[in-house]
Amino acid sequence: MKSRSTSRGAKGARPADRRLITIDDLTRLIGVSDPRLAPDGSAIVFVRKHVGDKNQYVTNLWMVPTGGGEPRQLTWGNKDRQPRFSADGSKLAFVGEREKGHPQVYLLDLAGGEARPVTQFPEGSFGAVAWSPDGRRLAVAFRERDPDWTEAAKKSRTDSGASDPPRVIDDPWYRLDGDGYFNATRHVLHVVDSTTGEIQHTWREDRLGTFSFDFSPDSTRLVIAANRHKRALLQPEHDELLLLALDSGKVRAIPNLPPGPKGTPVWSPDGRHIAYAGRLGPDGFYSVENLELWVCDPETGNPRSLTGGTDECLMAVCLADSVEAAFAPKFVWTADSRRLLVKIGRHGRSQIASVTLGGKFQFLTKAAAEHDLGNLARKGGLAAMCFGDATHPSEIAVGRSEGDHLSIEVLTAFNQPLLDELELATPSEHWVETADGTQVHAWLLLPPTSKRRAKMPGVLEIHGGPHAQYGSGFFHEFQLLAAQGYVVCYSNPRGSKGYGRDHTAAIRGAWGSADWVDIQAVTRFLKSQPMVDPKRLGVMGGSYGGYMTNWVIGHTREFAGAITDRCVSNLVSMFGSSDLPDEPDSYFPGNSWDRPEALWSMSPLKYLGEARTPTLIIHSEGDLRCNVEQAEQVYTVLHLNQVPVRFVRYPRESSHGLSRSGPPDLRRHRLGQILDWWTRWLK
Repeated sequence: MKSRSTSRGAKGARPADRRLITIDDLTRLIGVSDPRLAPDGSAIVFVRKHVGDKNQYVTNLWMVPTGGGEPRQLTWGNKDRQPRFSADGSKLAFVGEREKGHPQVYLLDLAGGEARPVTQFPEGSFGAVAWSPDGRRLAVAFRERDPDWTEAAKKSRTDSGASDPPRVIDDPWYRLDGDGYFNATRHVLHVVDSTTGEIQHTWREDRLGTFSFDFSPDSTRLVIAANRHKRALLQPEHDELLLLALDSGKVRAIPNLPPGPKGTPVWSPDGRHIAYAGRLGPDGFYSVENLELWVCDPETGNPRSLTGGTDECLMAVCLADSVEAAFAPKFVWTADSRRLLVKIGRHGRSQIASVTLGGKFQFLTKAAAEHDLGNLARKGGLAAMCFGDATHPSEIAVGRSEGDHLSIEVLTAFNQPLLDELELATPSEHWVETADGTQVHAWLLLPPTSKRRAKMPGVLEIHGGPHAQYGSGFFHEFQLLAAQGYVVCYSNPRGSKGYGRDHTAAIRGAWGSADWVDIQAVTRFLKSQPMVDPKRLGVMGGSYGGYMTNWVIGHTREFAGAITDRCVSNLVSMFGSSDLPDEPDSYFPGNSWDRPEALWSMSPLKYLGEARTPTLIIHSEGDLRCNVEQAEQVYTVLHLNQVPVRFVRYPRESSHGLSRSGPPDLRRHRLGQILDWWTRWLK
């Protein structure tokens, strides 16, 4: 296959023959993820995702040679994921779901034959899956479904006419957006024989079931990042790294590790070090503070941060709607155990950096693109990757180490037939100076040439998080708006990741402060563009972006329309209705019961009595992150004040991530509502 630079210059349809992107093109996009190099570097196995003919997402495993050749399909289960090569490269383990609600670990002999299930777990869900280096065992995280909520139990109730049972809750960790309600069940670590599926060890001491793990190079131990404290949900500083001896089943903590969150442990190939993601202090992984790369000695601890001398963060996530938002660090050891490759989000781009054991930090990629890291081959300096940019959805690529950089060769072209049909918009980058001298990174996406006019309406998009970032990924929604003749502006105001710790921390416990200063500056920038009609501006955003949209319409009337999606409106009620509660006086000052003053002063609802901007409200009844009551309050206030308002409520089967991973028909409907609203109020 050709490299990205070659394929971009390949012959295709002339611009005059191309068409504009549509809502329905959303269902033609092909997604790729979880690339895994064979140990010898000869091929990459990955997950390919597309929309099936029954309004469902289909995922199967595919393989592509790294030396050239066409990709080929390996599995046809339609719900296959998490491919993992055995150390000798002869077998592939993966999670497949041939029966609804009953996923199992399957083994596929790459010499030939059908995949066979190696586990026999009851109904439930899998977390991570890993091979032991000697190939004798598989370690898996599995959570059995609450007996009252299995498919069989639900069918029995339907047949008998019984009601759904109540949920009896004794622990605040009983639900998670996108995962649903799991009540008291937890993921448990099982070590199984890779031939027979016999369970050899079971470990269940993690209070949340969110542990991560890795095998030692000699296959005798597992390192587990876990929290055994009774208040684990609210006190991540009690995270530990534990060693499980597979001969005796005994567990001991690695000593002398400082308090703070710890996760994603990875053993060095020589067995001398364990790398993990962490930081000091009481904040969890999602924080304004930088998440750092640490190493420790498996026996004595002796931890040290390899990236603490930089201002980079391992969880600076770049958002787009063509991929899942993965808030997880990614790093891998090189074969010589002397350095690690790390994914770093910086200035709206996901890059790959090298970090040595001595702490030398160096970026290996520079392109305005999304570089997503898989694993490394044992030899040859090859890295499995996904690679895409603002006009190219991600494809599978191989990175080749060449001195101080990675050269990227794209190996698949699943989306090229669609791209050859389309006239897409290309963003331009800008730095906007605010009233207090801050420089804010922003992008303008002008309509394709065929849709440009002398004066065009503009749409300001505000990202969620808030501690994430917009950037160089392919955004179908942005392209769709540009194709309809809107100038799209998006930016990374203070609170965003990717611009250093201080830029992010500027709004800790102070939403609606520095971020509002920056949004006003970006708004002035958009209005100043000669092709933009300043009287036809719209503002929109989701999650925290919905919060800021609510804030905007309560503080200014310069926008002709607004769309608030899966929003936050009332931090007082949000304090107790989200799946991830905060401790009092931690991120936000005060609490919701006897010291709500700070929360209320930061709540857009307090100011919505001043709003007169026509507003579309979008929310999912199944949103466990920002409960639908947040949107209900906005709707009630605007309706009572006779502001033009529409409330679109998606069913409980949808979640906070509807725009990225919701049912395809609901995603299309959402986009249709957005276009209808802007047509009504901006055109």
